[in-house]
Amino acid sequence: MKDMQTVLVVDDEVKILSLVRSYLEINGYAVFCAKNGREGMEFFESRRSSRNPVSLILLDLMLPDFSGEEFCKKVRQDSDVPIIMITAKVEEENIIHGLNIGADDYVTKPFSPRQLMARVEAALRRSSGRKTPQNFLYYDDLIVDTEKRMVSRNGKAVNLTRDEYHILTLLMSRQAKIFTREEILAAIKGADYDGFDRSVDTHIKKIRAKIEDDPKAPKYIITVYGMGYRLGDL
Repeated sequence: MKDMQTVLVVDDEVKILSLVRSYLEINGYAVFCAKNGREGMEFFESRRSSRNPVSLILLDLMLPDFSGEEFCKKVRQDSDVPIIMITAKVEEENIIHGLNIGADDYVTKPFSPRQLMARVEAALRRSSGRKTPQNFLYYDDLIVDTEKRMVSRNGKAVNLTRDEYHILTLLMSRQAKIFTREEILAAIKGADYDGFDRSVDTHIKKIRAKIEDDPKAPKYIITVYGMGYRLGDL
């Protein structure tokens, strides 16, 4: 049985959405249907920092709020998720333009659902061979880009100090491990640091204030009494 991959379908035609959803779900995919670009982009962004991001996008070129080309360009700024464009535009220049701005494939309306499914499967097979970025750490809706040294939660940037960033990165790098205060201090200050270990508690408190909905009942950074800290259980 295949993993439950999520397909985002963006189209303003209700009949198209219904047809595509039915075939995708029959073939074992989770499906989210959006009737405009804004709704589709909001869903795509909300899933980027989750453990179940969008695996493929089926995208209509002619949307009521902004064009499929604009949607594709925005996604391609920092994502290589497969995109199959669905459109009534059959002119060669439209197809070439779509492929040039980042689409992986093109399907013209009207289309055969079986042919569409074959293209979906092919696009996902190709994408499975792409190298997974190694510079991202994920936990629920929390994401750390270690290359850009950026932290975000639910798509919104989180501004951390240098030490706060290193502590969070350490915890996210080994999510099953309980880190002692001494280990955390060594990671941010160096192995020879001889400072007061309770300074870690102050850093943790400040991180929680920035990432937790309720710092007094944290779900990200959990205190293991008598031992140290770990990343919370999902």
